[in-house]
Amino acid sequence: MALLGQCNLPASPASSALASSSTSFYSSGRLALRSASQHGYSLQSPELYLSTSTCTASPKRFLCVASAAPAVAEQGGFQVLAVPTKPIEGQKTGTSGLRKKVKVFQEPNYLGNWIQALFDSLPPEDYKGGVLLLGGDGRYFNREASQIIIKIAAGNGVKKVLVGRDGMISTPAVSAIIRKQKANGGFIMSASHNPGGPKYDWGIKFNYSSGQPAPESITDKIYGNTLSISEIKTAQIPDVDLSKVGTTKFGDFTVEVIDPVSDYLELLESVFDFDLLRNFVTRPDFRFKFDAMHAIAGAYAKPIFVERLGAREDSIMNGVPLEDFGGGHPDPNLTYAKELVEIMFGSEAPDFGAASDGDGDRNMILGNKFFITPSDSVAIIAANAQDAIPYFKDGPKGLARSMPTSAALDRVAQKLNLPFFEVPTGWKFFGNLMDAGKLSICGEESFGTGSDHIREKDGIWAILAWLSILAYKNKGKNVGESLVSVADIAKEHWKVYGRNFFSRYDYEECESDGANKMIEHLRSIIANSKCGDTLGNYTLKLADDFTYTDPVDGSIAAKQGIRFVFSDGSRIIFRLSGTGSAGATVRIYVEQYEPDVSKHDLDAQVALKPLIDVALSVSKLKEFTGREKPTVIT
Repeated sequence: MALLGQCNLPASPASSALASSSTSFYSSGRLALRSASQHGYSLQSPELYLSTSTCTASPKRFLCVASAAPAVAEQGGFQVLAVPTKPIEGQKTGTSGLRKKVKVFQEPNYLGNWIQALFDSLPPEDYKGGVLLLGGDGRYFNREASQIIIKIAAGNGVKKVLVGRDGMISTPAVSAIIRKQKANGGFIMSASHNPGGPKYDWGIKFNYSSGQPAPESITDKIYGNTLSISEIKTAQIPDVDLSKVGTTKFGDFTVEVIDPVSDYLELLESVFDFDLLRNFVTRPDFRFKFDAMHAIAGAYAKPIFVERLGAREDSIMNGVPLEDFGGGHPDPNLTYAKELVEIMFGSEAPDFGAASDGDGDRNMILGNKFFITPSDSVAIIAANAQDAIPYFKDGPKGLARSMPTSAALDRVAQKLNLPFFEVPTGWKFFGNLMDAGKLSICGEESFGTGSDHIREKDGIWAILAWLSILAYKNKGKNVGESLVSVADIAKEHWKVYGRNFFSRYDYEECESDGANKMIEHLRSIIANSKCGDTLGNYTLKLADDFTYTDPVDGSIAAKQGIRFVFSDGSRIIFRLSGTGSAGATVRIYVEQYEPDVSKHDLDAQVALKPLIDVALSVSKLKEFTGREKPTVIT
C-alpha cells in the first residue's frame, strides 16, 4: 500500500474512536477532504488522495494509505467505477423509505450504499435499459443527492433518468409521471412532513412502475443488501445542470430535466371539472387561502390555483419552496400550520382554507372557523364524489381507510353498498387494492387522502375534491346569496351518517426504549383481555394487535397497532410511528361514535375526554416515556 498523505489528528474522543478501527472515505478527493475536515483532520497532499482509502489513526497522527483501486469498466460510452465500500449500520428501510438526519446521509457512502443496495435488490429487467424518474420536495441535500443518484443509476445500466427541474417533483406528481411516462419506477427524495435543513431530516424511497411505494418484499431485500454490500457502481460523468428543462447525453445514457407540473396538471384536468372549479373560485363572494408551508406544493400552487383556476395570487401563502421550509415544520395540522389556523379562525376568515406538507401528499381542510378532521374529510369526499367529481361519475369501486382512521368511512361504504377495506398504515396497502380494481377512494387519519388516479396520497387532489364539492353544492347560487359552507357540508353529513368524534395524540421523539416497553406492556394486557372486560366505563369487545392479510397477494402484515375496541363502537389505538428520523413517536388514537344530532356540536376534546383518560391510564404512558403532554393534538 502506498502512503497518500498525512492527516494531523488532534487528540479527542472522536479521534480515539477512529483510532480503534479503520474508516473508509468514498467518492472523490473533494469528498474525502471534506469528510476529513468534518472530523477535525487536515490532509496533506490531498491531490494524491484516491477514490477510496483506509485510514488508521493514533491519538496524535493520522496516516492515509491507499487500498485497492476501484475497478474501472467501459459502459455505453463512459467509464463506470466499482468503488469498494463496506456495510453501514442503521439502513433499515421502513414504510416510507429511509429517513435520517441530513448529517447521516452526508457521511461517506451512506446514500450510495442504499442506492446500490436498491439496484442489487431489483430484478435486472426492472431497470437495466429502462427509464427511472427522480424528484423530491426541494429540501436541503436534494441537489447533491440528485447527482449521486443519477451517477449510480447510470453505473447500473439505467438508460434514461427523468428528473424534475431543480430536482423537484411532489410525491403525488412522481406517481403520476411514472404512470404517464411508463417509467420503470422512480426515486423520491423526501422526509415528507419532517423539518428540513442542515440540522434536520432527509429521506429516500423508491416507487414501482405502477407509481406506488416499493413493497416490503423489496424493502426487506434492500436492507439485507446493505448488510453485505461491497461495492458501488458509479458512472464517471460530470454533474448535470438541473436548473433548465432539457436533455443531456453521456454515451448511451440520457438525463432529461422535465417540468414537474405539466403531466400532473394534465391528469388532474381529467379528474375534475376545471370549468366548474374556475367559475366557483373566481366568484367575488368566495375567498380561500392555501398554505404551501414553503414546501414543494408551492411549485404547483400558482400554476394550478392562480393560472389555471383564476384565484388571486394572495390566495397563496408561503408559496416559495425553500430548502429549510422557512425554518418551519411542514406538517399540515392545527399545531404546525398555526399561521393558517389563526387566519381561518380570525374575524375576517376566508370561506375555505387548506394546507399541504413537505412533499405535497398530505392536506388539511378548514372552513370559516371550522376544522375538518382527515377521517371526516375522506368520508365526506367519498359520499359526494359521484355527484361532484367527473372521474367518479359511475360511482367509486370501493373505499378503504387505514386501521387507526375513524370508522366514518365505513358508514359511507355501508350506505352506498360499496366494498370496504381496513388496512395497516402505509399507502402501499391501498395500491395493491387499486391495481386489482377493488378501490377508488381512501384515506389515512394522518392527513392523507387520495384515489386511484395515482398510487400515492395527494394533497392538491384532496383540496380540489373539496372545492369541487363546494362548487357543486353552490350551483345556481347568485352573488349575494348565502353560500353552502364547509361547516354546512360537514354537519349535513353528520345528520345522515352520525359523527365519529376522533382525536390523535402525538408524543414525538420519545426515548425509544421506554416507548417500546410501553407497547410490550400493552401487548401483555391484550394477551390477558377478554370480551366483557371493562376499562373505565367502557365494556371491551375485543383487544388485539392488528394483523392484515392482503386480499390481493395474500401477504400478511402483523403487529400493526394495539387496538381496544368497545361495545359502543369506541376505540383506543396505540402505535409507534415509523415516519420520524430520531427516537420514537408514540401515537394514541381515540374515537367515539355519536348518532345523536343534538350532541354533534360538542368539542371533540370534551366528547373524548373519558376515553383519553382511559388511554393514558391503561398505557402508563407517563411512567414509560416521562411525557406529561403530547407534542401535537389533532
